[in-house]
Amino acid sequence: MKIWFKTWKNSKLQRDVTIEDTSDETRTHKVMNALGEACRTLDLSRPIWLDRNIQDFKETGKTRFTADSFIEDVPFDYLEIEVIEEDEK
Repeated sequence: MKIWFKTWKNSKLQRDVTIEDTSDETRTHKVMNALGEACRTLDLSRPIWLDRNIQDFKETGKTRFTADSFIEDVPFDYLEIEVIEEDEK
């Protein structure tokens, strides 16, 4: 699985990182592990998953975390995560 993490400000891409996980973990574990790694790489606290994030991610493989999803202040408008490659079944 490959997940692309992007921070956006004023409709412009600021920073991005792609995390690949080839482990045998569940999809949820892969997403959470990749989110942790991306947050370390981008020097961010982990965002809070709200119901809308969970629903969006289940339906589309993509979601956005706005500044209100973070405990600390963030220098961007939102963090977007998107699955760009799913594991073969």
